[in-house]
Amino acid sequence: MKKLIAAGFAAVLLAGAAYATGTHKHSHEEKTATESHGHGDAMAIGRAGDMAKASRTIAIAMLEKDDGSMVFEPAVIQVTKGETLRLSFSNKGDNAHEFVMDEHMAIMDHKKAMERFPEMEHADPNAIHLEPGQSGEIIWTFTNPGSFEFACLIPGHFEAGMKGALTVD
Repeated sequence: MKKLIAAGFAAVLLAGAAYATGTHKHSHEEKTATESHGHGDAMAIGRAGDMAKASRTIAIAMLEKDDGSMVFEPAVIQVTKGETLRLSFSNKGDNAHEFVMDEHMAIMDHKKAMERFPEMEHADPNAIHLEPGQSGEIIWTFTNPGSFEFACLIPGHFEAGMKGALTVD
C-alpha cells in the first residue's frame, strides 16, 4: 500500500513539474485544427485553411518602436466571410513575438495563462511564435462574420500595444 501511495505521489509531482514549466504544446502534425481546440468543426474565427484555396496574402510585420511600443503592421485586418488567406509574418524586431487570433475572451484567457507560464509553447493553427529575424505563415479560412482580435501574448507585449482588430464581414 505504501508503495502504491508513493508511486501515486511521484506521478502527481512529475505531472505538476511538467505543468509548472509552462509547456503547453499541440502538434500541427498530430492534430487537425478541430482536434487541437476540441470545438466541433472549427473555432468561432474559422479553421486552418488549404493553401491552394488562399485568395490573397497579407504581410504582417512584428516589431518594436523607438518609443518602447510593440506593434503589428498592419494593426487592422479586414476579411470576407469564407475567405481563405495566407497570413505571412516577419519578426523585424529584437524580441521574440507571437500572433494569436481569436475571440476577445479567448485572447484574454490565453493572456492570463501566458502571464502564469511565460515559457509556454504553442502549436495551435491560429497562432505563430517567431524569434527575431524569423518568418512564417498561417493559412486560415474565416468561416464566421464578426469582430475578432489578434495579439502578442508574451508578457508585457500586449500592454506595449501589440494587438489589433480583425473584422470578418
